[in-house]
Amino acid sequence: MTRFSPRAALRRAAGSLAAAGLLAAASLAGAAAPAQATGLPVLAIGGPAETALHPYPESGEPLHSTLGITLDNPGADEGDEDYETEFTVTFDLSGIAGVADVAVEDTSDCEVTGTKAVCTDQGIWPGLRGIDDLLLTAAEGSEEGDSGTIRVTGQSKGATFTPFTTRVTVGGADLVMEELPFKERTNVGDRQKAPITFANRGTRAADGVLLGLVYSRGLDIPERYSNCEYTEGGPGSRGPGWITALCSVEGSFEAGATYTLATPLTIEVTDRAFYDMFVYSIHENSAAQRTAQRAGAPSERGTGAVLKAVPVKTPAKGATARGGDLNPWDNFHEADFRTENTADFVAYGDKVAGAEGTTVTADIGFRNEGPAWVGYLRSGEPVATVDFTVPPGTTVTAKPDRCRAVTAGGGYREDQKSPAPRYVCDTSMSVLDGGGLDLPFELRIDRSSVGAEGAVTIRGPWLQNPKLPFDPKPANNTAYLIVNGEGEGADSGGTTGGADGGSGEPSTPPTSAPDPEESPSGTTGPSESASPATSGGGSAGTTGGSGGGGGLASTGSAALIASGTAAAALAAGLLLFTAARRRAAVRHA
Repeated sequence: MTRFSPRAALRRAAGSLAAAGLLAAASLAGAAAPAQATGLPVLAIGGPAETALHPYPESGEPLHSTLGITLDNPGADEGDEDYETEFTVTFDLSGIAGVADVAVEDTSDCEVTGTKAVCTDQGIWPGLRGIDDLLLTAAEGSEEGDSGTIRVTGQSKGATFTPFTTRVTVGGADLVMEELPFKERTNVGDRQKAPITFANRGTRAADGVLLGLVYSRGLDIPERYSNCEYTEGGPGSRGPGWITALCSVEGSFEAGATYTLATPLTIEVTDRAFYDMFVYSIHENSAAQRTAQRAGAPSERGTGAVLKAVPVKTPAKGATARGGDLNPWDNFHEADFRTENTADFVAYGDKVAGAEGTTVTADIGFRNEGPAWVGYLRSGEPVATVDFTVPPGTTVTAKPDRCRAVTAGGGYREDQKSPAPRYVCDTSMSVLDGGGLDLPFELRIDRSSVGAEGAVTIRGPWLQNPKLPFDPKPANNTAYLIVNGEGEGADSGGTTGGADGGSGEPSTPPTSAPDPEESPSGTTGPSESASPATSGGGSAGTTGGSGGGGGLASTGSAALIASGTAAAALAAGLLLFTAARRRAAVRHA
């Protein structure tokens, strides 16, 4: 099973995901504030509602707890990255005097002075990210139950910040989730039981628990429990393709005891499965915890049975006062599922006509005919790239922001302002079944010629390895944009057969292209809108789009013509790190 640390997950920009990109179980995001009149991005500071400390020991060094703070920029779009702007985050520690002592790691960009800690960092970009952690220990002379608050504020010339307050308490529950031995290589229709089990290894009982279940689009838990609230995509989640369930389980969960679900969950592999993930977490239940976990996302309560937890051994008697969690990093586990399945990516082109000097709009792109959705939830790499050759005799005057210019040979092009002979447009880290990319290009017809054509190819994001490993029908990966084709409304979608085994006969557009008015999303966001080619290069963002109007999917072959790229990620859902963001890149298996 591939792993990444919770702290690394916090430093991941969400996107997509899921995507996921940030683990909802690993960090609780602060409530997002509305955009302010200054026009600057608004970053919401977030973190755990409460942090518990190990009591000061009678001998030896005190054990530390970690306070992880996040910054969320929910109003920004991919492509709005700013890697240079500096900011500071300030912690007012006066509220925990006599309760806790604060330190930082040697490699941290934070400094503690008296009753204040200041962290410096740079870079403001979309989604959720973390800053350096504070290390908290119980102060000498403190007693179990002592508590106080830390207020966190931020400052920058390039952004405004919403403040955040967290409570620090000496002693508390320590809920530990047991890892389940899932079968990770699966087939469509497989079902597995999930007897979720957890223990309280803290100093106090937990007054109710909040069970978090996050699972991607290819998985399902058929029972919708009446004490669970369900969110599908939306704010605060990993994004489209993810379902989040927050289940409030009543009871006093005693220190020293272990509990399991009265009835195990059933995890079902659906016909949409390919790469999928299941995250299960446990926290003490409280209004603050529920609010933080929801992060403002709308939810719907289930109507089924009540989900209950029962002891698996005689619980130890202890105090019943509520406290924070002594070690929140052992509250969750993840399981990866790799399902034998396919996804048919179908390219579509367009036919446009006009006199010399006129400008026309061409709608090109691709659609995922399924059955699977495809999400690279671990690496955050783009799933695919749309590769577009500009028809001869035309000039691109406006392009989607996500597309970038390349040379005639498909290589890197420094100049992103002047019209180019070719363009590549990355998807994000996930493409839903029925989703895809809709890419409007504006072209000026410089000289009149009959039937000028440019290839539209959907391929892998790396030029050195263009094959889509999940696609069983490579023959429909290329379509054509035809300019001034012969005959009014003539079909212009085919060429003679080539290396991909095409027959040379024209084929029909993708059959599941949705209604343009419904604007369904391939991953997140609406259809791409064209922007002037002279405005600079676009960047990879979330996939999306409405109907595939006029799709001319071809069974002929075409050269694969674009440069490779690695894209920034995520959901949550369900995300790549750049060096500027102090993140380490990983590749999907």
